[in-house]
Amino acid sequence: MSESETSGDETTASPLLRQINNGRWFTRDEAEALRAELYYQRAVHAYMTMLPALNVIGMRDGSEAAFGAGYHVLPIWKDRMDSRTWVPTPNADVIYAMSYLDLKRTGPLVVNAPADVIGMFTDFFQRTLTDVGAVGPDRGRGGLFLLLPPNYDGHVPAGYYTFESATYNVFLFFRTIMGHGGNGPDPAAGVAVAERTRVYPLWAEEKNIPAMEFPNASGVRVNMMYPTDFTYWTKLKDFVDYEPVAAITAELRGVLASIGIVKGEPFAPTDRQRAQLDRAVTDAPRMILAGAQLGRDDERNLYYDDRRWEQAWAGGTAEWMQQSYLDIDARSRFFQYAYSSAPGMNIHTTGAGAKYPFAIRDADGEFLDGTHTYALHLPANPPADLFWAATAYNITDGTMPETEQLLPSTNSYYDIPHNPDGSIDLWFGPEKPDGVADAAFVQVIPGRHFVGVLRLYGTGAEFYDQSWKPGDFVKIR
Repeated sequence: MSESETSGDETTASPLLRQINNGRWFTRDEAEALRAELYYQRAVHAYMTMLPALNVIGMRDGSEAAFGAGYHVLPIWKDRMDSRTWVPTPNADVIYAMSYLDLKRTGPLVVNAPADVIGMFTDFFQRTLTDVGAVGPDRGRGGLFLLLPPNYDGHVPAGYYTFESATYNVFLFFRTIMGHGGNGPDPAAGVAVAERTRVYPLWAEEKNIPAMEFPNASGVRVNMMYPTDFTYWTKLKDFVDYEPVAAITAELRGVLASIGIVKGEPFAPTDRQRAQLDRAVTDAPRMILAGAQLGRDDERNLYYDDRRWEQAWAGGTAEWMQQSYLDIDARSRFFQYAYSSAPGMNIHTTGAGAKYPFAIRDADGEFLDGTHTYALHLPANPPADLFWAATAYNITDGTMPETEQLLPSTNSYYDIPHNPDGSIDLWFGPEKPDGVADAAFVQVIPGRHFVGVLRLYGTGAEFYDQSWKPGDFVKIR
């Protein structure tokens, strides 16, 4: 045998053979290290792809622990949602009503949705079953929505807006509009609408249907966030066991199986595997946040050529589809700091739906920092047929910064001073500047970065053709 054959040079050895250890097995330590790294990488991928489910599971578990469970329990933030509710990007400028339905336990459920709701139903991967309201099939008039469990093969009566969920668990998310009070919004009108909601099993006898309960969730310290420790994996395993096989693609089930999460089988990671799972649940959210910080090379997330405002869907659909691929990075970042993606939030509806441009940088390209004070200029006549609102959020998870101002938000319900041309200036900072009206100020936390969000409910055409554009956040020197 020649020397070239035994040494494996380019004439006698294939490229992969030369690349991997020249045709020899690894030492055991090398093999164990490589397997552990693959396990870790699969866990990171599982974290990112399963985050939509864990996001809403955290919301459900926190809500039901505080306010009770059951299809007839609909918590309503009757005095608005403030920073004491830990949930991704809560909106202090509408009335929230949210509950969690279990079609495995109840069978098909009917939801009698009131008129004038802005809402949706999603499965527990937060894939929209339908919008409810002006951009839903009811067109804002309300109606009877019939929610069917996966693979339902029973009778489906007529007279309903009928939708089948891919998961047994369904998220009910309704928002209602507040009225105008003497000097700001009046929640009572929105609460009255939300309390007209009725939920009941399709086949239940009326005498056996419990009365609806509408606990007031406002002012309650409640944690509705997804887990940040090993509980992430145990809750994911419970979800995989509970839901039908078809709810998760075979490929993603393969990823989950590679880290020991298989439907109906014990989840018993070794100490080494536990260490990699702990590492992944710590590193994955950091990776997602880093991606948001560094931005996209294609800049599809930017609303304007000359402004810093961004859009969460990066020019894709509400299902996170770009033209030829599922935008995993954009989706994972969204569900790190927000929840509920529906067509009404994304498509170009005029006078209905809503738009949510957000900014993480000021006019100079620097990150918004609560140490500084910023002015935000809104030109006259914001294109929002219902109302507009501006809010500050923490960058990591979309919770509200908790300050003396429990509602870090302002909106067009308030009597905010206008400039002579009809425009408005808002201010964000650690302390209200002298001479600024209370309603024009949003308080943030020194030393902590924040996200500024502008909501336009009932978006007008001027937003889409960009004849109306908000100013950037401008740091006051």
